[in-house]
Amino acid sequence: MNKRILICLCSSLVFTSFAQKKEETPNHAPLNWYLNDPKADGIYGVGAERAYELLNAAGKKPKQVIVAVIDSGVETDHPDLKDVIWVNEDEIPGNGIDDDKNGYVDDVHGWSFLGGATQDINNEASELSRMYHNESAYFNGKSASSISDSDKTRYEAYLKLKKSFEDDLKSSQQQLASMKAFDSYVQNVKTASNGEFSKKTSADYTPISDQEKRIQNRLKAILIAMPAATLESEIHHAMESVEGSIKMSTVNADSIRAIVVGDHPNDLTEKYYGCNRYEGPDAMHGTHVSGIIAASRGNGIGIDGIANCARIMVVRAVPNGDERDKDVANAIYYAVDNGATVINMSFGKYYTPNKEAVDAAIRYAESKDVLLVHAAGNDAKNKDVEDSYPTRILNDGKWASNWIDVGASSSSKKGKTILADFSNYGAKSVDFFAPGVDIYSTVPDAKYEDASGTSMACPATAGVAALIRGYFPELTAAQVRELLMNTSVKYKKSVQIPSAKKSGKMTETCITGGFVNAAEAVEFLLNKK
Repeated sequence: MNKRILICLCSSLVFTSFAQKKEETPNHAPLNWYLNDPKADGIYGVGAERAYELLNAAGKKPKQVIVAVIDSGVETDHPDLKDVIWVNEDEIPGNGIDDDKNGYVDDVHGWSFLGGATQDINNEASELSRMYHNESAYFNGKSASSISDSDKTRYEAYLKLKKSFEDDLKSSQQQLASMKAFDSYVQNVKTASNGEFSKKTSADYTPISDQEKRIQNRLKAILIAMPAATLESEIHHAMESVEGSIKMSTVNADSIRAIVVGDHPNDLTEKYYGCNRYEGPDAMHGTHVSGIIAASRGNGIGIDGIANCARIMVVRAVPNGDERDKDVANAIYYAVDNGATVINMSFGKYYTPNKEAVDAAIRYAESKDVLLVHAAGNDAKNKDVEDSYPTRILNDGKWASNWIDVGASSSSKKGKTILADFSNYGAKSVDFFAPGVDIYSTVPDAKYEDASGTSMACPATAGVAALIRGYFPELTAAQVRELLMNTSVKYKKSVQIPSAKKSGKMTETCITGGFVNAAEAVEFLLNKK
């Protein structure tokens, strides 16, 4: 679900670019607020700074922990990341030989399951689109009356799939039309203002239609928080993204995949495919995630990551579109087999044709004592009612013991708005919440940007888990999860429940009714000893 669509139009994820310099983010959220602590700072961050004070006072030293980031790719030479990137010491860089004989040639910092000999997958179809086209090909030319008894159940499922696909496509087309209207408004403002689009020129502009008047009113609030140039750039990026999604929904995505990557997309037994171009064509998302976990601490630039003992293993398996089950499963196997003990998974989707393959990988990670941290999703949905995939609930009904599902929270000190209004939630399915709004972190080209999403809350939690596994390596993955659950900071005030249009108890939104906190976890462990 690696989508960067303009906020207030169709998504909750926003990036705003800045230079490589420590400064307050323009939304006025405190820089590195996610490191703060509710006890020490009055902000519901993860308590990393207080955790380090406790660890240093106790004379604790960490062991190195490998955190696999299964994502869109990572800029491995970013100034704030280059010293924390995992290095496969058994591989000789650039010699074209699989020195460590793990099946992956020159995987010095990780692997990409989205590239072939010379090309890389960037845009992908949605899983819904891929499933629809596969079933449509099967039933092509068949009428309802000609369907065999053995295919009737499958045909009924296909008709439901067809309706969902058509509704989704219509929604995307409406989104694109909305974005084009916004773009047209911006261009008209520039034409009327000697090429300038700003908060002032937008306010001074006389709309030529009721639609433009509505857009003008809507942009007033947006332009307070976002520079006009950034807004214009986001509109263009959103248009490109949705246009790409619509285009991919009309083609045979499997054929394109086979040509680019060189594998057989629906052969789940294939494991050794891909390339070592793990940065990929758009490493924005994965680079941002990695910085939250482990950006170099105390180097005087950019940000401080959460875990000083973490090394980032780059595993590219998340395109601009829906990730494939085959790639997710193989990414987990790769991470586990190459030493990761924490895996960050800031992605998800609502359809999964090959869940059994991902389930098997989750079980494998569980058997090898690897913790999986997963983003709850950004659709303000109740996961107790509609789960997303991958999920810890396996096909046999059992729950994986090594899995954490996390929602997104903000730096707000106002109780009712402390949860992100876009975050998925679930009293029985989401473990707790973590910082996921206005998070300033690393992005490609040695820059830093602000972002919001459960994609940010997930690495905030993975960073805490890595910190714990580094300083207390005797704990198993299941024990780390239990520790973070038990030491989460409970929140007694009323909160606004995402999408529910009502306030409620924190326990209505997650299992623990609280927020992840490294300091509380460390304090508990130190006192226990």
